[in-house]
Amino acid sequence: MKKMQAQILIIDDQEDILLSAKLLLKKHFETILTVSSPKKIVQLLADNPIDVVLLDMNYRIGFEDGREGIHWLKEIKTLSPNTIVILMTAFGKVETAVEGLKSGAFDYIMKPWDNEQLISLLQNAVLKSRKETKKSEALPKNKVIFTGSSAAIKQAYAIAEKVARTDANVLVLGENGTGKYVFAEYIHQNSNRKDKPFIHVDLGSLNENIFESELFGYAKGAFTDAKTDTPGRFEAAQNGTIFLDEIGNIPLHLQSKLLHIIQNKTVTRLGEAKPRPLDVRIITATNLDLKQEVAFKNFREDLFYRINTMEILLPPLRNRKEDIIPMADFLLTQMMAKYNRECITFAEKALQNIEKHAWNGNIREMENRIERAVILCENSTITTTDLDLTVIVPVETAAEEIQLSDIEKATIEKILAKHHNNISKTAEELGLSRAALYRRIEKFKIDVKE
Repeated sequence: MKKMQAQILIIDDQEDILLSAKLLLKKHFETILTVSSPKKIVQLLADNPIDVVLLDMNYRIGFEDGREGIHWLKEIKTLSPNTIVILMTAFGKVETAVEGLKSGAFDYIMKPWDNEQLISLLQNAVLKSRKETKKSEALPKNKVIFTGSSAAIKQAYAIAEKVARTDANVLVLGENGTGKYVFAEYIHQNSNRKDKPFIHVDLGSLNENIFESELFGYAKGAFTDAKTDTPGRFEAAQNGTIFLDEIGNIPLHLQSKLLHIIQNKTVTRLGEAKPRPLDVRIITATNLDLKQEVAFKNFREDLFYRINTMEILLPPLRNRKEDIIPMADFLLTQMMAKYNRECITFAEKALQNIEKHAWNGNIREMENRIERAVILCENSTITTTDLDLTVIVPVETAAEEIQLSDIEKATIEKILAKHHNNISKTAEELGLSRAALYRRIEKFKIDVKE
């Protein structure tokens, strides 16, 4: 039997699972890599052309909700979009597995698995990976993005093009969903580092207990589970760009460690004494008012001035009225390609409602609604119902009669009620991290009982 030319990576914290999977799969695939900790993903993807990742969803005793699996799934899809991910779990958490499918997983399988089913699933995943790779190779190297024609966004991109040619640290400001990740990647792609790594780190979802090991790396024996020398995200970004998203969420006691790296351009792994030189461009982003956070002693002033050599503000969608309909058309084209749909258009009433909608979740909200509409629409026309825009809060009304904070509170309460106070589902629909949603719940004194 001829082996399939493919590299399969299996990630599970149980050694017996790794061993049995490797023994089974090495008869059918050329290369099988196994690892017990998902923290090795960044380096493994950097060093190997992985076709498929078989990813366990739970790694800590007592935590069986699959959230870690979803987190690492998103990391893989960010670092290596053409790598196919199959989720596996022993706990039958079908809802979480389905959430994984929405986040980009190819499929999921329950443990203990059926051998033939697993082999067939992996073979199909490899074929899918090859197809995605060929498709991406046929596309232009730089992503097609929508900039818009509003004065504010044109100014932001004009500044980005100028600063991209330098190594200046950039701070990107803007509400959630305004496209800070896309903007940071745009700066990288227009820089002299465009052929080097672009590493995205969501600091808002990074547990402070693993902050140092994730960003700085660690030496073998540095702590209980440190079984091999492991580089951190900064080293993974060597000669390229590291994008530190949600930087306003870093606890004060960890900010000094980040400041040390930026100042000295070196990184020291946990358990080592010798610093390693770094050549990394740093882009940061936040939806917080960092000047206010500095005034409140929540953010170090010296770190603030280190990260914002150039500060660029991305305007909310409600302040880009002339871009709303063109943005919707652009996103519709993307979703038609993603789901192999053709000739879909917006109904006239849907376009009117798109133009009037407040878009509190900005571009991310629009993208989610249009993706949902492309999936749901049964013919070639997207209706208001498909977009779930039956309740409209006109931008003019929001500006003249209602405080934006009142709209935000009402929206959060509505979505919470829709999902029966499920924080994860509510945060996903609003385009927020769980931490950001909790901050708003506390700010608006919303009573939530999960």
